[in-house]
Amino acid sequence: MLLKMAQIKSWTVSDALWSKIEPLVPVRKRSRDRKYQRKPGAGRKPMAARRVFAAIVYVLRTGCQWKALPQEFGSSSAVHKHFQLWQQAGFFLKLWRAGLAEYDEMEGIAWNWQSIDGATGKAPLATECVGPNPTDRGKKWAQKKPVSGRAWRPAVARRQRSQRA
Repeated sequence: MLLKMAQIKSWTVSDALWSKIEPLVPVRKRSRDRKYQRKPGAGRKPMAARRVFAAIVYVLRTGCQWKALPQEFGSSSAVHKHFQLWQQAGFFLKLWRAGLAEYDEMEGIAWNWQSIDGATGKAPLATECVGPNPTDRGKKWAQKKPVSGRAWRPAVARRQRSQRA
């Protein structure tokens, strides 16, 4: 049993998970008003929605680029196109809402206490209140003179090509 569990990857979509997700997947139908160059059924077969979802989960879990998808998932550009279409159709929002509702039923969400992601930024007008930056470590703002005792400048102000040093 442990060996079987060790072989399951973190991006694998189980049958139980897929049965909950499948009804949310948007179905793309061909428009009857538009004329297509190929007849229905000609050309490549569309990718299976489960395979596309597994590829999207793989990208999200591993953090790899779309072009770095393993060949087992099919064409990376086709998977990315499905991702964009599903995003526009609101699939991921529906998926998040369904998952949140299921979690609320199972565990219960403490709606009274929630934390929101935050960010910090610079406060340029607060320098008088907080004092100098600790990373400055007492450095003087004026640059020290070079060791030679004079500021650098060329030895000859301007020289023609014909002149030698």
